[in-house]
Parts: sequence; structure tokens; C-alpha cells
Amino acid sequence: VTEMLSVLLTHAGYEVRTASSAFSAISLAQESQFDVIISDIGMPQMNGYELARAVRGLSGYEAVPMVALTGYSKFDDRQRSLDAGFNAHLTKPIEPRELLDLIEQL
Repeated sequence: VTEMLSVLLTHAGYEVRTASSAFSAISLAQESQFDVIISDIGMPQMNGYELARAVRGLSGYEAVPMVALTGYSKFDDRQRSLDAGFNAHLTKPIEPRELLDLIEQL
């Protein structure tokens, strides 16, 4: 999924950086300032909710748009994403145009 998103966003004109784990995503966020962060929820060691909270605690990331892109679709998963600091929650499989439109709105 990460590679597919990278290709989609690069083709749409975005500069993309990918991380193989939540910990490497936090390191990247500490090194660079990103305009949007897209993350899965279900990850080993640190889930996406924990990642969102950690990123929101970084200087300069208090208001950066964050999108949860996940297979989690139970009734409370969307609210859990929002409570953790995500601005939006998209359930896989996603429609590429829907993601691109959402990024533009955010």
C-alpha cells in the first residue's frame, strides 16, 4: 500500500517521503517539516493512534493535516482516529481520487 500511495501522490505532483515504521516516521518528522501525513493504524510496535499523538506533540505539527488510511472500519474507529489527532479517516480500499481530493481540501 505504501508504494502504491507513493506512486499515486508523486504522479499527482507531490514530493513524497515514506517510512517503514511509526518510529521512522517520527524521526522523519523531526528532521523535516511535512505538509500532510498519511498513516495506517494497524502497525507493529506503535499503532497509528500512538503515532498521531506523538506527531501532534512535535513542534510545528500541531495543525499539520493527518489522514488515517486503514482497514479498521468498526463504528468507533473513525472517532478514535479523530480523537488521536487525525483530521480524516479513510477505509481501505480507497478511491485514489477521493484521497487526492481530501488532501487538497485539508
